[in-house]
Amino acid sequence: MSRRDGTRIPGRDRHARLLAPRPGRDRIAGDPPCVAVIGGGIAGLAAAAVLAERGVRVVLHEREPVLGGRVSGWPVALPDGTPATMSRGFHAFFRQYYNLRALLRRTDPALGMLTGLPDYPLLHSSGLRDGFRRVPRTPPFSALGFALLSPSFRPRDLLALRPAAALPLLDVRTGRVHERLDHVSAHDFLDTLRFPAAARHLAFEVFSRSFFADPRQLSAAEMALMFHIYFLGSSEGLLFDVPREPFPQALWDPLARHLSRHGVEVRTAAPVDAVRPGPSGGHLVVDGTGARAYDAVVLALDTDGLRAVVGRSPGLGDAAWRAGVARLRTAPPFLVSRLWLDRPVAAGRPGFLGTSGFGSLDNVSVLSRWEGEAARWAARTGGSVVELHAYALPPTAVRDVEEKRLVDQLHRVYPETRDARVVAARHEWRADCPLFTVGGHADRPTVRTPDPALVVAGDLVRTGLPVALMERAATSGFLAANALLERWGVRGEPLWTVPDRGRSALLRALARRCGPR
Repeated sequence: MSRRDGTRIPGRDRHARLLAPRPGRDRIAGDPPCVAVIGGGIAGLAAAAVLAERGVRVVLHEREPVLGGRVSGWPVALPDGTPATMSRGFHAFFRQYYNLRALLRRTDPALGMLTGLPDYPLLHSSGLRDGFRRVPRTPPFSALGFALLSPSFRPRDLLALRPAAALPLLDVRTGRVHERLDHVSAHDFLDTLRFPAAARHLAFEVFSRSFFADPRQLSAAEMALMFHIYFLGSSEGLLFDVPREPFPQALWDPLARHLSRHGVEVRTAAPVDAVRPGPSGGHLVVDGTGARAYDAVVLALDTDGLRAVVGRSPGLGDAAWRAGVARLRTAPPFLVSRLWLDRPVAAGRPGFLGTSGFGSLDNVSVLSRWEGEAARWAARTGGSVVELHAYALPPTAVRDVEEKRLVDQLHRVYPETRDARVVAARHEWRADCPLFTVGGHADRPTVRTPDPALVVAGDLVRTGLPVALMERAATSGFLAANALLERWGVRGEPLWTVPDRGRSALLRALARRCGPR
């Protein structure tokens, strides 16, 4: 982990990798350039923060009325008039999310807005349980410890594994992993390993579905990269933090104030229609108020938003780049159901539980165990606040039916909720996450585009670094800002990642010598 100047913050992993920015001035000299950042999620906020801190004039366009993108929240009223905050669901802030944490440290250097959960428990409908609290964190003992401690690995399962097929996981090099494995699905890759079914459900499919994708659609390269980030590339482990309060209060409202202090014009509820070449260089950004000229543009949009803006902006990029953007795909829909119950769940229930084998239910969060707003409501009413997730629902799924199924599965997982009265319920049905499909890596845009005044950021972007999910969004936002600052001779943001290859030289040599060609 690091401070803003790139020096290390005391932390667990000595092997974290620093990517120093190119040398340059501390700030813009003279008349500052003006940049439009289109998209107010993590990537756009990261880009806007770095640019504004270096003296660039920034206008942040966000189509929704709130900031945070897929980690946003908004006010709702419960039936009794009680104000509450709804969101798109639980997010885990893993300890190896160095760049996301660097963004959050701008408003809370000690990260007091986060609190750690004691374990990452997993439950299969067969009764098998797993967790990561007791698993060693130092590679390669992390993966070995999980296999030895997990009840889903029986001795005969270990004997049936094909170690040679698994060797690519021991030598994940971020510059080559997609070249080697992008043509294979995560499901088929696990088949070649002869991975035991129970461990497969708990150890891999729970995680692959966190990409909002069925393992049959997910690129094996993304799964291997994930294995590297959490198991063999980092000693941070799979324990994580969560915000102490809802996302807006804990994360984005303070960051919005930080941006405002640095002169950023934040325009929410302001969708962008198109981006056109400017008459004297730069670009014109067209929205409902007209066209405004900028020296450069950051496209920090989700998949559908990027396709739509590029599709309405025929002057952007070149034909090959535009065709790649047009081929990007969105993951299947997901459902988040939040229930305010009139009684508590059982005392031993964890704050978060990953599930497998319970129909479409992928996890259960008891928000009143760790989120302040939910905890205060529970203390006042004697109830509890529970959130249910269903990822990668089939195209034929019917929303009302899936909402009922989630509640039915909650009753299986936590039987005491059968008798609970639902005081209030809110459901979010969305389909806007990127799909890292088999063979699709080459189509995903990089931060840099054919136009040096146009950069792209977001969790769909190819960074060439060992990052995923929210950390990929934050990292790409910093990279986008750095690419523009480099043009103006200004030093950008230092980045930190887990190592970009397997940490054990012995295991890397074994993988090269004995692994599949």
